[in-house]
Amino acid sequence: MAAEVPEHSRRGMVVAPAKRKSKRFAFACAMLASMTSILLGYDIGVMSGAAIFIKDDLKISDTQVEILLGILNLYSLVGSYAAGFTSDWIGRRYTIVFAAGIFFVGALLMGFAVNYAFLMVGRFVAGIGVGYALMIAPVYTAEVAPASSRGFLTSFPEVFINSGILLGYVSNYGFARLRESLGWRLMLGVGAIPSVFLALGVLAMPESPRWLVMKGRLGDARRVLDMTSDTPEEAQLRLDDIKAAAGIPEGCNDDVVPAPKNQGGRVWRELLLRPTPAVRRVLLTAVGIHFFQQASGIDSVVLYSPRVFEKAGIHDKNKLLGTTVAVGFTKTLFILVATFLLDRIGRRPLLLSSTGGMILSLAGLGLGLTLIDHHLDGQLPWAVGLCIASILAYVAFFSIGLGPITWVYSSEILPLRLRAQGASIAVAVNRVTSGVITMTFISLYKAITIGGSFFLYGGIAALAWVFFFTCLPETRGRTLEDMEDLFGTRSDTKDATNGVEMANASQGNEKI
Repeated sequence: MAAEVPEHSRRGMVVAPAKRKSKRFAFACAMLASMTSILLGYDIGVMSGAAIFIKDDLKISDTQVEILLGILNLYSLVGSYAAGFTSDWIGRRYTIVFAAGIFFVGALLMGFAVNYAFLMVGRFVAGIGVGYALMIAPVYTAEVAPASSRGFLTSFPEVFINSGILLGYVSNYGFARLRESLGWRLMLGVGAIPSVFLALGVLAMPESPRWLVMKGRLGDARRVLDMTSDTPEEAQLRLDDIKAAAGIPEGCNDDVVPAPKNQGGRVWRELLLRPTPAVRRVLLTAVGIHFFQQASGIDSVVLYSPRVFEKAGIHDKNKLLGTTVAVGFTKTLFILVATFLLDRIGRRPLLLSSTGGMILSLAGLGLGLTLIDHHLDGQLPWAVGLCIASILAYVAFFSIGLGPITWVYSSEILPLRLRAQGASIAVAVNRVTSGVITMTFISLYKAITIGGSFFLYGGIAALAWVFFFTCLPETRGRTLEDMEDLFGTRSDTKDATNGVEMANASQGNEKI
């Protein structure tokens, strides 16, 4: 009896620390990868306040302000498109380093801009870096994280976007008291600093195990999975699933094997030209959630919050920037809450409740701004309070659901063979939608009033709720390879393989 207790305790001590170690390692990898998103967040936050000073200093019009704020999203299309190829070519890890380097150059160019044209060149370079970062961070994190904590870890990109927004707002507030021509340049230029630390930190990360398997490096993939899985059995199970998805025979266990044939062209055909019903469903789901995340107006609220607060009756520049800090703080606080709920409550309940709260908040904001617009002297204290409360509620609801779940959900439902390219399509839709929304906001509210603009966003959010309710199944706790059964893409792969075999056997007869 006495001998059994130490043995039992010894077994407990072996398992528990291993689990904690794997969690810590996966946590560190996810955090480093997700820090790329801080670059986008900082740009969004800092431009909202810097635009006030840029407009006065460079004497630009409202239309030029719209273009300046929104064009980075369209520029990022170049980066998100290229990231799909780059991440399959040089790996997920070095793609993150590349993204940080590009943004570093872009931030310096914006900081040293002497005119509007020079500033737009800097926006173009920074936009490419942002596109890379947005695509690669959630993909890498989803591929490293164990299923038990994937929602928590894959939500990190959104955490760092919000942290970046808050830092941008704080930068606005801190540099606002400097000479106008110097202040906004420092606001933009200091964005280069985080990218340096990011590039250095990422070099300590391992490569994605799924990318390693795609390159035939099974031994390296096995070592990474051992470090990021809760148990050796789970690590082996994950490796077997990845090998099956990559087309490597189950009995092939050498450290280095011939790499599966590069099927990049075939992937694009499977995604866009001849998608099966299951692939079409996965792509529609990923694209749809990214579209509605931006079409419901989040970037208009974040980028134009000083202008919205000004319309609500706050005119002092320091008060405007101080109020935007409250918006950034609220977003960051609630995204941190969301990270702990994703793997406990699930994606679907959070997403539906979040979108419902956004609808009500947008309705309240639209009502408050409409009442202020129609009031004779423009002073209606309770309506101002309603506007401020509605904006804070809106960003809180967004951050606790739709914000992080968009990146978690879209990165985990795409099958391995389609993941990099599929993610780049979804991010492209995200950035185009954001660009259109931010580049038309001023023109929109001049056409239908600022209150009407937010009623319109509320209507889009209502459509989003219907889409999420009807099209998005729950994915909590499932492995990435389980998603192929959930959406039917695994059977598509088998059907396609059988079709090729039948075609060869019948000398040219095609199975579709």
